[in-house]
Amino acid sequence: MKIDLTGQTAVVTGAASGIGRAIAEAFLDAGASVVGIDLHECGGFESRIADVSDYESLKEIAESCPIDHLVCAAAVGSGKTGLPFWNLEPNDWKRVLDINLLGVANTLHAFAPVLLEGDTNRKSVALLASVAGQIGSQTDPPYSASKAAVINFAQCAAKDFSDYGIRVNVLSPGMVDTPLNRSVYQASADSDRMTFEEWAEEKIRRIAPLGRWQTPPEFGAMSVFLASDHARNITGQTINIDGGQVMHS
Repeated sequence: MKIDLTGQTAVVTGAASGIGRAIAEAFLDAGASVVGIDLHECGGFESRIADVSDYESLKEIAESCPIDHLVCAAAVGSGKTGLPFWNLEPNDWKRVLDINLLGVANTLHAFAPVLLEGDTNRKSVALLASVAGQIGSQTDPPYSASKAAVINFAQCAAKDFSDYGIRVNVLSPGMVDTPLNRSVYQASADSDRMTFEEWAEEKIRRIAPLGRWQTPPEFGAMSVFLASDHARNITGQTINIDGGQVMHS
């Protein structure tokens, strides 16, 4: 299947590394122009330096940025481990919610007016959540709760945008080798007794039926598919790329 997005523009938050970077590169490969928003220079495509918790900065970017597809991939963890949740303090929640939830809300609010301009029927939004937002993961409760809220907000946004033909979907990763996942390992008690590779292998074997990592390019491929005409009737969905970790009956 050849997907050609030539002449279209994708804006990707969190585009400097990890899943966000892979998504930006997949849009480039499909012929789209890409604008990456991150705290760091992205390199290889146009980038704007901004913190997604800063709504005014995002509005300034949106005012000068044509857009066909928006992907919100910026996210952080608390840097601590729950199990139980009271191992954390309430203050540990703020930055996670500011980036993972309010950062998504800020981005959609900032770019909604631009998304609603012109021919809207080919436009799309993709939000990155996590299997943690569907199963109540104890590993990082603030992260888990923030991603559950993103899934719910996506359903609200999908309904609001549907009259304009704009589709909104969620991509939900499982175990992906990214800086964020490595930070989960570093915050865990297991980091004192096993390497990251040993920890990841044991965890994947325990929770993923397919028994293997998911990779950032898989999310790039799915993001491009969801931005294409092939997905013109897909909206309000949470698509798990998780090796089978979450199965709904």
